This record gives sequence, structure tokens and C-alpha cells, in this order.
Amino acid sequence: MSQLSVKHLLGIKYLNEDDLHLIFETADHFKEVINRKIKKVPTLRDLTIANLFFENSTRTKLSFELAEKRLSADVINFSAAQSSVKKGETLIDTVNNILAMKVDMIVMRHPNPGAASFLSKNVDACIINAGDGTHEHPSQALLDAFSIREKFGEVAGKKIAIIGDILHSRVALSNIFALKKLGAEVKLCGPKSLLPKHIESLGVTVEQDIKKTLQWCDAANMLRVQNERMDKSYFPSIREYTQLYGLGLPLLKSLNKEIVILHPGPINRGVEISSGVADSDQAIILDQVENGVAIRMAIIYLLASKIMTPSV
Repeated sequence: MSQLSVKHLLGIKYLNEDDLHLIFETADHFKEVINRKIKKVPTLRDLTIANLFFENSTRTKLSFELAEKRLSADVINFSAAQSSVKKGETLIDTVNNILAMKVDMIVMRHPNPGAASFLSKNVDACIINAGDGTHEHPSQALLDAFSIREKFGEVAGKKIAIIGDILHSRVALSNIFALKKLGAEVKLCGPKSLLPKHIESLGVTVEQDIKKTLQWCDAANMLRVQNERMDKSYFPSIREYTQLYGLGLPLLKSLNKEIVILHPGPINRGVEISSGVADSDQAIILDQVENGVAIRMAIIYLLASKIMTPSV
């Protein structure tokens, strides 16, 4: 069986193109599984996975948990709000205590950039990064690229726009890495205040005009404004942001072609995207959610195969 080149999933940055294609091919198989009447396989019934979420999450946490249960792994969920972290326990002590219970794999979301990488160097377990601060969100980028591949047949040569709050978005960074490795062209669009300096060094182009960007692209990934990560005001008002960078049906219909609309969620309806667009036939937002389970099953399965001999 083909194997990933990495022992952990810390970021798209550390994967190569072969890794991405292997994950997609494995996800193709698991997508068939989750659409069957019996959605569960006994593949990882000897594996125990702990989900450690130090930040609020709905879709990612549920998606990972469902992926783990579809593979028949034993699952434990950890919430920082009810943990000894509140009493001053360190991250490494917390994780080592969990590993002492014979846990094989850790899925972690943490507010600090680099937390997953730090953990991988200091504990003896396979680590999956479910989002670390404003750094990376690799499984989201994989499901986004997988959804684009499903829609177009391939990612190579496609023109993909990422629109909105690029500065605070771990989704944007992981998407840039994934799409570039797969041979897509990437254009970023948003207010100057929400675009990181020197972002063009990653091989992307930048455009301030949303209509020009939409006219250029085959697919647009609409990002929400991450108010919870902002310590100051980056634009005059939400109303002005929506007028300049929001996507509504009139703008979508004014283009001389049909484009595909993605959104990593949660959606702020009426801000970066209108309900009319989110619920339109051009949006594949719910497909992304479905694909997220298959992609996360593939990630867990491929990493588990490096630490155990899975039963088929």
C-alpha cells in the first residue's frame, strides 16, 4: 500500500503532491463507504483517538468524531473548558496523561500557532492538526481541494479565488499551499488591511476588485470576517465591507459565466455571502461538509497505517 511521507498531519506545508493525491484517492473510497446503507467499517477497531479542542468548533469537531467512528476507532473527547488546563496544567502534561491511558492518536485544535508541531516533538503519539491559531487548518484545505477536484475533475490549471479576511484565516494559508502544490492558479481578494504583507511570495496574485476577481476565477472560496481574532478595526463598518467584498446574487448573475462557490463555514449570511448565493446551485458548501468526513477518514486511516497494522 502507498504511504504518506509524514508521520503527523501538522500542515499542508509538510505534504508533497503525491501525499495529496493519495489522500484524495483514499477519500474517494471512503466517500463510497459513507454513502452505503451500512456506513461503518471495522478498519481501525484497535485504535484509540483523543479529540482535544482548546477552541470552540462545531463542524470540524463533529466531522473528525464521525470519521473516527465510521472507521470503528475508540474515541474520547476532551474539552479545555472542563479540564485541568484551567487549573494551570501544561499542554504536554495534559496530553501525556491522556496518552498514559493508551491513546494512539491526538486530533488537536489550539489557539496558538505552532501548537500541533510543538506537541509532535514532545509526546509519543501521532498528531493531527485541526487548526492552530491563524497558522494552518490542513484538513479543511484538503476537503476544499477535494471538492474542487470532484466538481472539475482535476485541480491543476484551475483558477481559484480566495476572498475575504485572508490575514486572520488559517484556511486561506492551507488552501494556498494545497492549491499551488496541485497546480492551480490562486488569486486573493480583500481589503488591503486584511491581506498579509508579502503574501505574493507564496506564488499568488492579489486583486482589490471583487468583480474582476470573480470574472477571472473558476471557483471562489468566500471567507468570513474573523471578528474574534481582531484586536482593532480593520475596516470602517460591516456594511461597507459587505458592499465592497460581499457576494450577493446580483453580482453573481452579472458575471458572463457560472463559477463554483465554496465557503469553509460558519457562514455569516448577509456579510461575506448572501443567503441567495449560499443556497444557490452554484454553491457546493454542503458538499464540502460531506467531503470533510471522507477526507478526515482518509487522513486518519493513512496515518494509522504507519503506527499499526490495520485489520481489513
